[in-house]
Amino acid sequence: MSDPSTASIVSTPPAQPTDAGASTAPGPQSNEKPRGLLGDAWRDLRRKPLFWISATLIVIFLLMAAFPALFAPGADAVNGSLSRSLNKPGADGWFGYDVQGRDVYARVIYGARASIVVAVLSVVGTLLVGGTMGIISGYRGGWVDGLLSRIADVFFGLPFVLGAIVILTTFNGSGSGNSKAQIMGLVIASLTVLSWPVVMRLMRSSVLATKEADYIVAARALGAGTGRIILKHLLPNCLAPLLVYGTIMVGSFIGAEATLSFLGVGLKSPVVSWGIMISEGQQFIRVAPGLVFFPAAFLVTAVLSFVMLGEAVREALDPKLR
Repeated sequence: MSDPSTASIVSTPPAQPTDAGASTAPGPQSNEKPRGLLGDAWRDLRRKPLFWISATLIVIFLLMAAFPALFAPGADAVNGSLSRSLNKPGADGWFGYDVQGRDVYARVIYGARASIVVAVLSVVGTLLVGGTMGIISGYRGGWVDGLLSRIADVFFGLPFVLGAIVILTTFNGSGSGNSKAQIMGLVIASLTVLSWPVVMRLMRSSVLATKEADYIVAARALGAGTGRIILKHLLPNCLAPLLVYGTIMVGSFIGAEATLSFLGVGLKSPVVSWGIMISEGQQFIRVAPGLVFFPAAFLVTAVLSFVMLGEAVREALDPKLR
């Protein structure tokens, strides 16, 4: 990261050649204000169709998660009627009905809430834990850095799926009787515990590259405390990699939650999620392929939307890729 005092670069037009006798009076001054890193990134993002497409899809999914009744008014995603079991898509049920006679369209809409909430909260927890550990490790150095790095290596060496299966089978096994909130909390905790080392390494690398910058040395020489240096100088200049990785990680965690739910160790009924729907529908894929196709289509679209947004943000924040 560059020094904040030089982060804003104002481009000036090249000087035009003048005749020997021409007047050298200064021309009109430009009213354009200097832009910082985020200003330049936003200006670049606004010109990318990929950003607007992914952002629009993400807004739709967030509205779907926050206000599912707007997309499926009056629909019941939990209860069904056996008289409509495996009915084909029609005017009364756009995506058809599952084996228990529940509206697949309503379940797809309401399933967005659990999948997105778990993914977003897992990302927030991972960024907080990994970012804090990375700042401490990179800024303190010495034996603190060595200790935290070895702890991160231990967690980094755990296979993600195997580790999640062990954690969730232990605390969320059959007959555990956990509530919806407890089930979601266990999945969020398992994703956070197994993912924070990557964030820790990213933050540690950014801190190591930034902590010896001139403005950090000057702040330390002027008597600024550790907390002020970290919060006012280090953290704002180290957030760009985490912002990019966190956006991509939301999509990855949506897929991870669906994988764990499909395997039967993640979210469980009565929670409605895309992974649970795919797991229940795969037994009837030959008779009613829509039971798998519709939740899978929403799942893939959501994951791709967050990944595309992360790629667009990465290109905007990295001057080398513009």
